[in-house]
Amino acid sequence: MAFSRELVVAAVLLLSWPGSCAWACYAVVAGREASADGSVLVAHNEQNGGRRILNFRRIPRRQYPPGSVVTLRREGQLPQVAQTWAFLWSENPGLEFSDGYLNEWGVAVVSDGCGTREDDYEALVRRGEIRGGGIGYMLRRLVAQRARTAREGVKLAGKLVERFGYVDSGRTYVVADPREAWLLAVVRGRRWVAQRVPDDAVVFLPNIHIIGEVDLEDTANFLGSPDLISYAVRRGWFDPRDGEPFNFRKAYRKNRDDPPDPRRWRGRQLIAGCREPWPPEEPPPPGLKPEEAVTVAALVEVLRFVGAPGTLSTPGTQEGAVFQLRSETPPSIGCVYWRTTAEPSVSVLTPWYVGVFQTPNNYYRPVDVRRQLSLDHHFAPPPGTFDVDAQSAWWKFKKLQDVVREDYQARAPIVQPVWAAFEQSVYDDQQRIENQAIQLWNTDQQAARDLLTRYCAGLAAEACRQAEELVDKFHPASRRARPNDR
Repeated sequence: MAFSRELVVAAVLLLSWPGSCAWACYAVVAGREASADGSVLVAHNEQNGGRRILNFRRIPRRQYPPGSVVTLRREGQLPQVAQTWAFLWSENPGLEFSDGYLNEWGVAVVSDGCGTREDDYEALVRRGEIRGGGIGYMLRRLVAQRARTAREGVKLAGKLVERFGYVDSGRTYVVADPREAWLLAVVRGRRWVAQRVPDDAVVFLPNIHIIGEVDLEDTANFLGSPDLISYAVRRGWFDPRDGEPFNFRKAYRKNRDDPPDPRRWRGRQLIAGCREPWPPEEPPPPGLKPEEAVTVAALVEVLRFVGAPGTLSTPGTQEGAVFQLRSETPPSIGCVYWRTTAEPSVSVLTPWYVGVFQTPNNYYRPVDVRRQLSLDHHFAPPPGTFDVDAQSAWWKFKKLQDVVREDYQARAPIVQPVWAAFEQSVYDDQQRIENQAIQLWNTDQQAARDLLTRYCAGLAAEACRQAEELVDKFHPASRRARPNDR
């Protein structure tokens, strides 16, 4: 493959910089006063190594009889609720910490891995800090299934972490709704802390913890485990006699040097035009007030950035997403899961309203809902799950990504204007389709949802068609090789 010098430099930086790893997620969160339309916005790149696919599917509400239980991956159990909420689900089969969710109330959940200095899993099991095998994969799904607000989701997740203990080294979840967004930092074991994103700020989250000073008495802006600070004192990670306020990042961070992260720096450059030199003398504050209101289009351009330092879109990115969460209309219309299939720098953003009845069959491997929700199906995907399927939306866009990456410098400038025109037409049409849906909603909610379902599916089909045409532009023989093509 032929890569540009810029990409090679970016890859080297990403692999070697202390605050980053080769496959690393990234998020940007904007409060409702920082966005152009009063929405809470969450942008997120999901990045993992290895051979991957994504299933993107709507899961309906589900009812459970009395006495039902939820079984966690490592055999822990908790009571099931009588009814779980519907949600849009981006599933990354086989992986424990890579799924994205948007439920029917507009509660979005994504995460970035952030290592901490806590002991390993076995040591915490021996000490009783991890019980029933601990919780990992099911944490975000339980939030999507049970929470009607972001704050409710954070509290639920915190209780689960305290009850079972978290299994991963450390992670920061973004939990957001149309009114507010929270950063929820969890540590292996039973410690967690959450901070509310200021309404007028934009926050940049790479794979390092960014929550700093914490005031658990300020419950409007902070939540956390009761022993968050006393545990750090007991472990020798924080000494109150020094006279400094408690700082979560400094106490629990994995890397004692606390190096600046290039992707965090790059996000500030792209959104706010910050003129801080690289590398900065010290880590920047978690967020900033943007000079211009933030839009969906602006955030996806951040996710698409390729260059050094701070490359955000890489060949290991399975999805770029922007959750647009608005409170002035019903969640079915006001909450949208905008997403690219495969790497965002060479793919197209299409909208999925949370009110859709379904996603097209070619966006997931069709299987019974109950089966797809099972842990066995997720962690032991059936044979053929990762095989190329020419009719699958995932493989259409992945093929385009691979073809462009053969000569990114020459081919990306051909593909990107096509997608820019497509997206601009969707942005221009957004108000019209939403006005139609709102008018229908007042008299016939099912008709409104039917409209949105057809609209999203139509855009997705057209995007798939254009992706195939772009592949043919570079590899003309590929059209003749595709089965069932007319």
